[in-house]
Amino acid sequence: MHEPRADAHPDGAERTTVDRAIAGRRLETIWIPPREPRRSPLVFLHEGLGSIGLWKRVPEEIAALTGCGVLVYSRYGNGYSEALHEARAPAFMHDEALTVLPELLEAFGLGKVTLVGHSDGASIALIYAGSYPERVRGLVLEAPHVFVEDLSVRSIAQAKVAYETTGLRAKLARYHADVDGTFFGWNDIWLHPAFRTWNIETYAGGLRCPSLLLQGACDEYGTAAQIDAIRRLAVDAPVDTLVLARCGHSPHRDRPGLALPAMAAFIRNLE
Repeated sequence: MHEPRADAHPDGAERTTVDRAIAGRRLETIWIPPREPRRSPLVFLHEGLGSIGLWKRVPEEIAALTGCGVLVYSRYGNGYSEALHEARAPAFMHDEALTVLPELLEAFGLGKVTLVGHSDGASIALIYAGSYPERVRGLVLEAPHVFVEDLSVRSIAQAKVAYETTGLRAKLARYHADVDGTFFGWNDIWLHPAFRTWNIETYAGGLRCPSLLLQGACDEYGTAAQIDAIRRLAVDAPVDTLVLARCGHSPHRDRPGLALPAMAAFIRNLE
């Protein structure tokens, strides 16, 4: 483990981050201690182009509202974690859920947790919870993907054009040490023909914990068919859904006044 460092993130908040070697990669992490230690800790799993920095103050706000300890990390290839050295494979989310996440939780000494995932991070959370149901207290999933929609592919192709022709690259560079590696690591695999058959619906059938699914009505990367599939297949677990009007792919950014209190209330009701 490397020495802790204080990083000035783009939102102006200073955070103490610690680099840890997990599954052979260096990952940046932060840990927010609990105010109510009896509560199960939360683990935040970011979107495909996300990072610790891109969550901004959301982990701190949810920690304050719930009293839970919070673990946040940037996945390999994102943020200020180790830069991506190879093209991502179609099973990259499975690898994260079944190899990296269990080792990370063990390194922090965390037992039963509640997972808070966004987009790709929500899919990773679902794979983990469906595989290890006894280890998960609850799930908060924002804009989860369980299969590939034509809308997703079109929007991801448009994101590539925007990255190459607009200020998107400069904006993302504020949050990633290797912005090109991060962007194309995400973009290339989602646009790869082999990824069109990617499907994790079966993991919803393995859920045993309560779940809150949040979906923006105007999500440019997925439709309500995603949360409908999870709700239909999670026959042994209670599922609450919240579809937010005037909301795109990121409920915690687009409608924070509704999304964050709903997330916090759900988490507090788990125990």
